[in-house]
Amino acid sequence: MQQDGRNSDTQKTNTANTITQVFGRRQALMTLGALGLLGCGAGDPDSSSSSGGSSGTGTSGSCALIPQETQGPYPLLTILSNSTMLRQDITEGKTGVALKLVLKLVNVNASCAAIANTAVYIWHCDKDGIYSGYSQPAANTVGATFCRGIQLTDSNGEVSFTTIYPGWYAGRITHIHFQAYLADNLTVAATATSQIAFPQDITTAVYNSTLYAARGQNTSVASFSADNVFSDGTTYQMATIAGDLTSGYTATLTVGIAA
Repeated sequence: MQQDGRNSDTQKTNTANTITQVFGRRQALMTLGALGLLGCGAGDPDSSSSSGGSSGTGTSGSCALIPQETQGPYPLLTILSNSTMLRQDITEGKTGVALKLVLKLVNVNASCAAIANTAVYIWHCDKDGIYSGYSQPAANTVGATFCRGIQLTDSNGEVSFTTIYPGWYAGRITHIHFQAYLADNLTVAATATSQIAFPQDITTAVYNSTLYAARGQNTSVASFSADNVFSDGTTYQMATIAGDLTSGYTATLTVGIAA
């Protein structure tokens, strides 16, 4: 998988007890998923609708192996040992269009059964394209932890985060990073490291809104095909979105992992 080409923490060393499975190339996964050979079925082709209501691929109801992606940029893995990061609300006062993110983890090796007691770490930039915890060209946020958090999946395999709709930075289309650690074990390598994509019509509406208008639309990457992570497809990573600019949005995604 192509890399972001930006700073990231050193990759965690795999230990003997890690249960990380090595995944194949994205296209192979998508082909197998489409044939029904992985999980419970494949996601629908990408689609979109108006900025109100819902938009996305319908993958929130499917079960297929999530493609592995780079953990960069700016994963700040040092917070994995910080108990205060076990939180649902990760905004830390950052303003933006409200976003509730719901991820459901399922086991593609066990008839798509829900995976409970798994730590899910998410992180993304704020509305201005800035990440917490790093010195970047646009800002120095060392010591800050906004837009980062960890939750444990419940008996239904679900986690829920309260955050804001992510902004953009040059070279990448809108996205959220996440990692999953089985059995709430944050001391071994993540079982899954991937990214969440957002429908372009929703993103356009958000970036036209008052809070995002000063930065405007992302002119550096105009389509998924031009993005260096999602250029080979978003079928299993595209969130399903419901809501509107006034009340906020809810993004859902089913994440298939090999547990």
